[in-house]
Amino acid sequence: MKYIYLLTFFLLISLQAEQLKVVANSFNGDEKSGITVFKGDVKIAKGSDELNASNVTIYTNAKRKPTKYIAIGNVSFFIKTENESRYKGTAGKAIFIPANKEYHFYENVHIEQIDEKKEIIGEEVIINTVEGKARAKRGDTKPVVMTFEIDEEEEK
Repeated sequence: MKYIYLLTFFLLISLQAEQLKVVANSFNGDEKSGITVFKGDVKIAKGSDELNASNVTIYTNAKRKPTKYIAIGNVSFFIKTENESRYKGTAGKAIFIPANKEYHFYENVHIEQIDEKKEIIGEEVIINTVEGKARAKRGDTKPVVMTFEIDEEEEK
């Protein structure tokens, strides 16, 4: 039964615009609840986006479309926004909400915007891939840090 559910899960997801590929050491899926848990060196790829973690839980609706991904432990990622901005980074936890095309990163977040040479460090960072916007919050003891390069022309 597990294998039938897994096959159905991957076939339905592959019908979407881009194929979702999940590689892990183990998985446990529950068709009734719409929850699938992947454990151990989880690697998820969809289009050019990548999400890696120790554990990933994928929630699906009644039509078996993913509604939320929660990645926990040693999270690393590479994402590209619709305006072609590219981000890579690490965090303790990540949540992806497909309906909003929004990533929420928590716990020791370190994000680099590759094309703009910007860096964001904080305890909570949210990136909206449609709008290409990012926002960050400080933790209890650590401030948000943003580093970026500014081209300054010499005044004459």
